[in-house]
Amino acid sequence: MIRIALLGVAAVLIAVLFRSGKAEYGTLISLAACCLIFYYGTGMLGAVLDGIGTITSYISVEDEYIKILLKMIGITYASEFAANLCRDAGYGTIAGQIELAGKFAVMASGMPVVMGVVEILIF
Repeated sequence: MIRIALLGVAAVLIAVLFRSGKAEYGTLISLAACCLIFYYGTGMLGAVLDGIGTITSYISVEDEYIKILLKMIGITYASEFAANLCRDAGYGTIAGQIELAGKFAVMASGMPVVMGVVEILIF
């Protein structure tokens, strides 16, 4: 985490240097830093997946529900990451649309769970 924090602070300091002269370089540095931080952050997913595997071995949860949960988490992170990049580049409207599409995607991927609950209630 310290490596990620240092990368972020260094990128901000370098981007600030370019803000007065060549603002587009500052934006590109910011985007590159965001991509690198995202790459380093996804490297930690192995520990999370191992933890989820351990939890599912202790309780009886269908694998389908775990897959849906992971898909929803992935959609949320991907849409937030993309929206923040767009917002940082000055395109707030596009960022808002990405967030809205992400919310719809989360709702759509969660529908099998909702349908399972409805089936339980009906029978």
